[in-house]
Amino acid sequence: MKNNLQRSPHQGFGRVLIQSCGSYLRLCIHAKSVSTVKFRIASWNVNGLRAIAKKGFFEWKEKEKYDVVCLQETKIGADQLTKELMERKGYTAYFSHAEKKGYSGVAIYTREKPKEVLNGFGIAKFDNEGRTVIADYGDFLLANIYFPNGKASPERLAYKMEFYEAFLQYSKKLQKEGKRLVVCGDFNTAHKEIDLAHPKDNHRISGFLPEERDWMDRFEKAGHLDTFRIYNKDANHYTWWHMMTNARARNVGWRIDYFFIHKALEKMAEQATIEAAVLGSDHCPVTLTLKV
Repeated sequence: MKNNLQRSPHQGFGRVLIQSCGSYLRLCIHAKSVSTVKFRIASWNVNGLRAIAKKGFFEWKEKEKYDVVCLQETKIGADQLTKELMERKGYTAYFSHAEKKGYSGVAIYTREKPKEVLNGFGIAKFDNEGRTVIADYGDFLLANIYFPNGKASPERLAYKMEFYEAFLQYSKKLQKEGKRLVVCGDFNTAHKEIDLAHPKDNHRISGFLPEERDWMDRFEKAGHLDTFRIYNKDANHYTWWHMMTNARARNVGWRIDYFFIHKALEKMAEQATIEAAVLGSDHCPVTLTLKV
């Protein structure tokens, strides 16, 4: 992180005191008193940025004062970005657009300007769908991803599994380079039976297929932690509800939106939440608070 997060420039040594001792100054270092700053991130599949902007999205964002807000399914092209959508006081915005109009797309609104921002992870057939923005915050890389949905056809399921595998290998490459990942977004898969209301009815439905869930297992085994489950082991916590069946009112949903962190970052994690009361999309926001 940069210094405008207001960390002590001597954070590695703890609190620094300057004491007057006659004709000289003495530097006193207290190693156990280290101040931290909370870094709050929200992630939300908004199902259309222009639509949710009319439902109070920016008012919500500015009220909550998140340091970073990651969006999926923005469904907006570069030629459709207005000043209102791009220039928000106190934030810098980064977008990745799909070549197909009105489809996919991700965005990051951030108070802290990253060292570097990448659109995608270097594979054209995935990057052309505008599914990934990766921001380098120094202490960690934040990957905001809209993972593919496999329900439309066998071909799209195959594409989803290829995307999964490509990202897993990319994450392993970053680990070998000594980089630590925070991954957020819509994974389009409920990992375990506790993560959806009717698991027995959905074993043959994309989003809960054995091969999709197996990939989630392998992603965890590669060193990534599901932050919500660090703090909450209970059932009936979901992030997506079908809009046509009044499912949200009945809380018949799926938990498919996540924050994963590399295990090396676990001590930085302080809180992970599902903001089910926040309306405006068929998904709700999820959040992560880090101590930096």
